[in-house]
Amino acid sequence: MRSRGGYSRPILTAVGEHADMPLMHLDDYELWQSARRLSPLTIGERSRVLAQFHSETGTQPAQANAPDIMRWFTNHDWSASTHCTYYSYLNAWYKWLQFQDLRGDNPMARIGSPKPPERLPRPVSNADVRALLTSATHTRTHAMILLAALQGLRVHEIAKVRAEDIDLERGELHVKGKGGSNHALPLHPRVAELAWKMPRRGWWLPSQYRSGEPIRSKSVSQAISNNMDRCGIRATPHALRHYFATRLLADGADIYTVRALMRHKNVSTTAIYAKLPDELRRGAIERIDPWDQAPPARLPDAA
Repeated sequence: MRSRGGYSRPILTAVGEHADMPLMHLDDYELWQSARRLSPLTIGERSRVLAQFHSETGTQPAQANAPDIMRWFTNHDWSASTHCTYYSYLNAWYKWLQFQDLRGDNPMARIGSPKPPERLPRPVSNADVRALLTSATHTRTHAMILLAALQGLRVHEIAKVRAEDIDLERGELHVKGKGGSNHALPLHPRVAELAWKMPRRGWWLPSQYRSGEPIRSKSVSQAISNNMDRCGIRATPHALRHYFATRLLADGADIYTVRALMRHKNVSTTAIYAKLPDELRRGAIERIDPWDQAPPARLPDAA
């Protein structure tokens, strides 16, 4: 693994004639992204995709043309979501090359952007959350589940929660989100109770292998996934964040409040959670009652 700027980049197996050569301009691109405060995860993923393209085609990404890229996309049976993500990574790369006067054109403009897939929320149920929270598990894993389901935190945000982020007097949880943004969220009462069981200083979830560092986000995902397996729940850890959003909307919160609590930049991202599961939509209709719980009057027979 190659380590630089707080993240590691894999060295992929070369299959092209010149694929063992270093990627042109990649170090400068990574430095530029770091200066813009992009997350190490984002930088690492963009570099990984460029390295994969280089390895599999033998073509320097900086010198690739539209047919090179189209052939690479065609040779992979990726999901629509992955295809869109990789397109965005390459598009960002070529825009940067143009901005730095390292290239005159953007070949992605000749390809055309793919249509993003329609995304539907996949929340776990109330029963699933109860099962997770009442199962016999470590306090650390219990904390991860609470932060995901009742505060809507992403796994990488859960990994980096510190005792100093919890303000019991104000009832706030301070979260550093995507792009280094800072947010103060209302603290859920159960998370406030949990705070008394967690470390009073430093990381809530310190690494057992790296002194002074938090656990990795992959460790959070694995711990929650293992608990889901033990409870017979077929879902991903991110489904707990989906649960958080859909429950807020189902319980009457407006979409702009949910946007703020989910920390989305655009309300269009939040809107996918308004596509509520069938049981919630059915329940909403069944709760419509013109008599407001009074004994219903007999309706006249249809003409």
